[in-house]
Amino acid sequence: MDDPDLDANTYHAVLADLARVNRVTMAARPTLSFLDKAVDNHARFRLLDVGFGDGDMLRRIARWARKRGKAADLVGIDCNPRSEAAATAHTAPDLPIVYRTGDYVDLADEPWDIIVSSLVAHHMSHDELVAFLRFMERHASRGWLVNDLHRHRFAHWGYPVLARIMRWHPMVRADGTLSIARSYRQHEWSPILAEAGVANARVYRAFPFRLCVSRLR
Repeated sequence: MDDPDLDANTYHAVLADLARVNRVTMAARPTLSFLDKAVDNHARFRLLDVGFGDGDMLRRIARWARKRGKAADLVGIDCNPRSEAAATAHTAPDLPIVYRTGDYVDLADEPWDIIVSSLVAHHMSHDELVAFLRFMERHASRGWLVNDLHRHRFAHWGYPVLARIMRWHPMVRADGTLSIARSYRQHEWSPILAEAGVANARVYRAFPFRLCVSRLR
């Protein structure tokens, strides 16, 4: 997907199918459940989504906030410039979302109440993940969430079957299977969090086959 020679139309099609995967696998549930606690009685919040892809998570968050009467300032950052164009094309202009291209570390000087990511952690190297955890711990004033996959035999076997039935793009089929194989198990998070200097984080499974790490303040 990150091949610079991949044409824009194919990239947009792959992102659109990934958004469909997220809907079918209920990817937003853990994030919205976390926001119920992190936002709570606050009337407004500013949120950063790292690695927004198609922007589907931010769109779900925007609708969640609107339904609850919350004033949301939502920003997505993604290192692939083609993501910004794809996400913007799929996002209604009245939603309070700004998509940016670049590195999340460049946003350290901006105030963030909440930082989230979805299906990003397993793409990071060990050192990149530790640095990301430290960034969120330092800059998210109300809390942060890593919403990622749980490495499980059944998920690894079942996803290709589901992908064929749903006729998702071949890249989505291959990427999903590889992502499951690269993702973490619950016990693997403790030493990573310790190395990042993060205490009081919660590591938990969410149905179906999601493994989340959250920190509330």
